[in-house]
Amino acid sequence: MMNRRTMLGLSGQAVLAAAQGVEKRPRIACVVTYWAAPSSHADWIITKLMDGYWWKGAHTPSRVDVVSVFIHQIAESGLGKKVCAAKKIPIFNTVREALTLGGSELAVDGVVLVGEHGIYHTNLNGQTYYPRWWLYQQIVKVFEQSKRSVPVFNDKHLSTSWNESKWMFDKSRELNFPLFGGSSIPFYFREPEIDIDSETPIRASIVASGGREEGSIFHSIDVLQSFVERRKGGEAGVAAVQCIHGPETWRWTERNPWAGQLLEAVRKRFQFAPGHFEKTVKSPGVTIVDYRDGTKGAVYAIPDVGWTYAGEIAGRKDPTVISMLGWPGPFAQYHAANAFEHWIVEMMLTRKEPCNAERLLLSSGIVSYNMESNWENGKYSAVGRRIETPFMHIAYRPTRGSQFETGPRPPVVPYIRGFER
Repeated sequence: MMNRRTMLGLSGQAVLAAAQGVEKRPRIACVVTYWAAPSSHADWIITKLMDGYWWKGAHTPSRVDVVSVFIHQIAESGLGKKVCAAKKIPIFNTVREALTLGGSELAVDGVVLVGEHGIYHTNLNGQTYYPRWWLYQQIVKVFEQSKRSVPVFNDKHLSTSWNESKWMFDKSRELNFPLFGGSSIPFYFREPEIDIDSETPIRASIVASGGREEGSIFHSIDVLQSFVERRKGGEAGVAAVQCIHGPETWRWTERNPWAGQLLEAVRKRFQFAPGHFEKTVKSPGVTIVDYRDGTKGAVYAIPDVGWTYAGEIAGRKDPTVISMLGWPGPFAQYHAANAFEHWIVEMMLTRKEPCNAERLLLSSGIVSYNMESNWENGKYSAVGRRIETPFMHIAYRPTRGSQFETGPRPPVVPYIRGFER
């Protein structure tokens, strides 16, 4: 717990650093649901903010200081307690205390919200009720009472519902703070190492990747959005969402040749035999995204292809295919998160969003309606209903490139702290 004397001392050090031209290290409060294993998102993200991360082939020291932590499921988070004790970082009992460092006003320069993993219930639609909106609401309340706001990072999608997600996005605009989050995969290594330029005439896109559950499908949808937002005219918003499970996935593909041609490009990219996906995928699924400007999009639940994008671009004979594949080291290190940490740090230093927060909002909404599509009035249908989304008329042009990781991949190194539980 910091007292007034300590806080005044820190303020004096900040003034001296500024006078000497030294970059000020932002103080970060971390608000998490659960921190119990090296495979939990809290461990992947926060420890890299503490110990540094790999970026463009080199280990990069972090330029921020984690000064406080709140853990919702503290009793189950033994690893988080050990890490914080080793780093001498206080764990506070409330979100408010973590942001005010036990005082009465906001006392940090940024907030990292990791509301992923933990023991939470799942609804009929298959959505896990991680309390991101509830935790974010408490963060916003401190901002409002302090009449000051700081950048916020939110891991994965904003919330399970469009209304809550939209409220979270709107609060970032109302209170004028940068908002960043979503999936780490759009920032991961690519094969080939190419970007899609803004104003590219993209007609249709698919993403193929494993898993139909909420968490997996969000990664795929956020990857889709990171590409399609770069189309000519920029993002125009989403008109409708539909989800199909099972064999009807392939019948829908037959009726939509644009999707079949792009899926065939993915098959050839991995040199699979003709008909490979139809013959081998046990639980296929497709999320269909219709955009307001007529652009077509789909996400296929297909294993063994990493996250692979295929796009039909006007004027090009063949589809553009870009894959995000694999990572070195034990799963506990999860090097897909390294670029995430780099851009979190950049946002905390510059107060500029690494990518448009509108993308995070649209990805959150698409996931929400994807999960809702197959259920209506308590009844499940493998062929989900098409949900019209006229309210998702979010239009913007991306202001920066994709900022994906390049260069040599990180080496395999032992887990750095000597304890894993």
